[in-house]
Amino acid sequence: MAASLSSCVSSLQSSLHILDNSITTLDSGVNDFPRLCKVLQTTRHFELLPEPTLREAQQSLLDEITPSIAHLLTLSTNHVEKLARREQGLKAKCDLQEGRLSSNPESRSSATRQTQSNALRGCMAGSGSNNAAKAAELRRLQQKKERLKFAVDRLELQSTQKQRQLRKSMAAQ
Repeated sequence: MAASLSSCVSSLQSSLHILDNSITTLDSGVNDFPRLCKVLQTTRHFELLPEPTLREAQQSLLDEITPSIAHLLTLSTNHVEKLARREQGLKAKCDLQEGRLSSNPESRSSATRQTQSNALRGCMAGSGSNNAAKAAELRRLQQKKERLKFAVDRLELQSTQKQRQLRKSMAAQ
């Protein structure tokens, strides 16, 4: 029995030795396994999508962007119209100022001015406080007359400008 037991022990030792060699071989083969997994792993760089999915995405983008674009177009149109109105107003103001400059008090008839200044000198030449009061009153009235002429000229120019704008707006329609 000792002989059969010793043969069992030697057979077991040889099996353990073979098993140990197998483990060593497997360990060296599996040692690099994480790196091999990483190398062999496939990575998708580009996704391929079906055409209906792509069309749906485009339509959703279009639905999302269209109201914003319409709103921005409305705002820009309103701003352009506002600037056009402002430009027309500035042109009208320019025309009015040109009209004022062309109807400058210096360009008015010198005859009426000379007559007025002669009357003023005549009043001032007289003696007494009565004449001085009359001269001051005459000066005041002349200034008032000049102011009223200027206001009338301004109103006439504004009226012609309004008529011009009305004709333009009627022609545009």
